[in-house]
Amino acid sequence: MNILIVDDHADMRRMLKHVIAVGIGNISGVTECENGEQAISLYHSLKPDCVLMDIELDTMSGFEAVEKIMQTDSGAKVVIVTSHNNPLFKTKAEELKVQGFVSKDKLIELVPILNTLSKQYRAL
Repeated sequence: MNILIVDDHADMRRMLKHVIAVGIGNISGVTECENGEQAISLYHSLKPDCVLMDIELDTMSGFEAVEKIMQTDSGAKVVIVTSHNNPLFKTKAEELKVQGFVSKDKLIELVPILNTLSKQYRAL
């Protein structure tokens, strides 16, 4: 399973990589980027199995990046990872049909989501 991490803070990207390394098996690669434009470009060139997307990015919101990715790949697997745990963002995430919405202060909740996606990936 290949994962793309999109977050504008290097420390958070490192933390997410740590959560992935400790909590998930069957990971063949993790790629990092810091903005939505890079995420779109890398998604289309790498075709990762899952994207961990922050909402607040520098020039383009994570929601905008997800919309653009899903315009060309409606089957994209995206998990929103954000410090903004509010109902409006959760509703927007549901509208985009992402696989999960995880608060950065509860990253442990990412583990079961990624394990489920990893099992789906292995079944292919």
